[in-house]
Amino acid sequence: MQENLSLYHVFYTVGRTGNISLAAKELYISQPAISRAIRKLEDNLGTVLFKRSSRGVTFTPEGTALFQRVRDAFALISEGEENIRSSRSREIPRLRLGASSTLSKYVLLSHLKPYIARNPKVRITISCQSTYQTLALLDEKKIDLGLIGKPKKLQGYYFKPILRISDTFAATRQYLKTQQELFPDEPLFQTGTFMMLDEENITRQSVNTQLKEHRLELSHILEVTSMDLLIDFAKIGLGIACVIREFVQKELDEGSLIEVPMGFDFPSREIGFVCRKKEEEFPLLGDFFDIA
Repeated sequence: MQENLSLYHVFYTVGRTGNISLAAKELYISQPAISRAIRKLEDNLGTVLFKRSSRGVTFTPEGTALFQRVRDAFALISEGEENIRSSRSREIPRLRLGASSTLSKYVLLSHLKPYIARNPKVRITISCQSTYQTLALLDEKKIDLGLIGKPKKLQGYYFKPILRISDTFAATRQYLKTQQELFPDEPLFQTGTFMMLDEENITRQSVNTQLKEHRLELSHILEVTSMDLLIDFAKIGLGIACVIREFVQKELDEGSLIEVPMGFDFPSREIGFVCRKKEEEFPLLGDFFDIA
């Protein structure tokens, strides 16, 4: 039996591929070596296992019966190896994070760096989606920790605020000058192109609420998929972007963008980490909240 173990591997590979050439490539050995191994196994068992033809090889009845047993044996070995790998992976601490792509870039990155320094062996995964989708994943226990803009109603969660942000509209000085030249007697909110995130985004919803409260209706809205695109489109003069002031502070300071007055100030909002109630003191989460 022990003498045949390596031969069974060759036999199984030839049987699975149905071709000596393919088996040789998969096993990284020559075709003559494959043929010799098969002949040796046949000699040891005193039977013929394959019929050879120009198209490849096919099983004899004895070969079919043996292949079924060998296939099952290799499947059991693979299952055993997978069980060992799964057992080892369960021992590795994991932290599953959820945040929007915007918050991941502008907020999460700076908090991840010290966390990783303190917990280098933790395996971290990050899924990017909206605040409401992040909360849904928390409910489904598909993530452990979320970074969100705090919605009006947040029950059943532990929320730790880390930052206050405020919304604003920004554009290039040249874009505003051009609009004034083209439409000197019309209000900007009727003539300009206002670029905003989609309706499902909590930032967009908050801004819509404020616009409605102040009875301000924008005539031309261009929906954009990400905050980065809003900023980039505004910088090239495509329109007026609804952005988070703290995320464009550099552009405002250097003058590549300027704030567009809307006649009122947007109230600040909270950004923070959120987890399921009573889980905030779990070791992996506790470390994250401490850093935050």
